[in-house]
Amino acid sequence: MATDTAQVPKFRRARSGDPAGRGPHRRRPFVAAPLGGRTVPSMTQLLLISGSTREGSTNTAALRTAASVVPEGATATLYGGLVSLPAFVPGDQAPPAAVTQLREAVETADAVLFCTPEYAGTLPGSLKNLLDWLVGSGELNDKPVAWLSVAAPGRGEGARTTLETVLRYVDAKLLASACARVPVPRDAVAPDGGIADQGIRAALAAAMADLVGALDAD
Repeated sequence: MATDTAQVPKFRRARSGDPAGRGPHRRRPFVAAPLGGRTVPSMTQLLLISGSTREGSTNTAALRTAASVVPEGATATLYGGLVSLPAFVPGDQAPPAAVTQLREAVETADAVLFCTPEYAGTLPGSLKNLLDWLVGSGELNDKPVAWLSVAAPGRGEGARTTLETVLRYVDAKLLASACARVPVPRDAVAPDGGIADQGIRAALAAAMADLVGALDAD
């Protein structure tokens, strides 16, 4: 349920006490390992969110490629509903189906990885709109999150700073050690929307391994 700005502090206090029983985010239940009686976490589920709506986006291409090089024991889903989200409207109305699907995807993920371009020195309006839909409903509360920057060195700092500001506001758990910079030139995007360059693919695989490793250490 979306709330306006004045309602958010009340909601966040209630979340910290967990009167509704949902509580802060937790990793998935542990399952028995096949050797030595150890326990290991079940399949780690990662949600990848691109802040770009452009065809051929380097941000989306990087996440699409990252989803294909996750380490063993993890799976990644690239969120594809950014353009279908309606404009955020505060209030108590029932959320549209696209918003419900977004909230469910975030809720069920063990971690969320954002990769966004910078527009006019800040986040694209489409990504800010997505985040607005998650402020009052609480799916990002205590959720492990990280960012991936594909911008050239010295670029994209406005978007990164704003993203971190919003994530801190909603009490997401920013995994600093899992945030990564992997510059992706526009001509590296293949016709299929992925990235074939082996150096970039290796860097993305390392970033995904760092994200899963940060979750295991959390």
